[in-house]
Amino acid sequence: MALIRSIKGKHPKFGKNCFKAENATIIGDVEMGDNCSIWYNTVVRGDVHYIRIGNNVNIQDGVVIHCTYKKAPVNIGDNVSIAHNAIIHGCTINDNVLIGMGAIIMDGAIVESNSIVAAGALVSKDTIVESGSVYAGVPAKRIKTIDKQLLEGEVMRISRSYTTYASWHDPDIEPIADI
Repeated sequence: MALIRSIKGKHPKFGKNCFKAENATIIGDVEMGDNCSIWYNTVVRGDVHYIRIGNNVNIQDGVVIHCTYKKAPVNIGDNVSIAHNAIIHGCTINDNVLIGMGAIIMDGAIVESNSIVAAGALVSKDTIVESGSVYAGVPAKRIKTIDKQLLEGEVMRISRSYTTYASWHDPDIEPIADI
């Protein structure tokens, strides 16, 4: 069972049909919607500010989500995939977003809807990732526009698939995608 802890009277809250890997850590003021998954060795630490996670969000292996004390919470929208070993810190990620493996999103950054942050990218403090764009590099810059095929074929496909993957690890999870 995942390590789920209260901090200062705040206890994590989970929606329906959520998978929490046995060695995931979820602490404090964390609220998650339905059909979400928190994978192995992931830390979601709402001890110094709140973390809000929408529906159909997958937080893959080794991800760290944290905030800045009294200054920068984390808000994550619906249909978001945060790939392996990413760091999400004090930022906002809107709907239909793919955060690539090892990407870092810093305080005050806003990742607008229908966008991709490439693997290994560093989205520096207060950067706005424009809707419909792919950002890559260190520091991350806009490199191209997302077409409908990339949005549906990657961003949405991955977010839908993760509830099915979670059902392979936990028989109580209902898959929502036919993959």
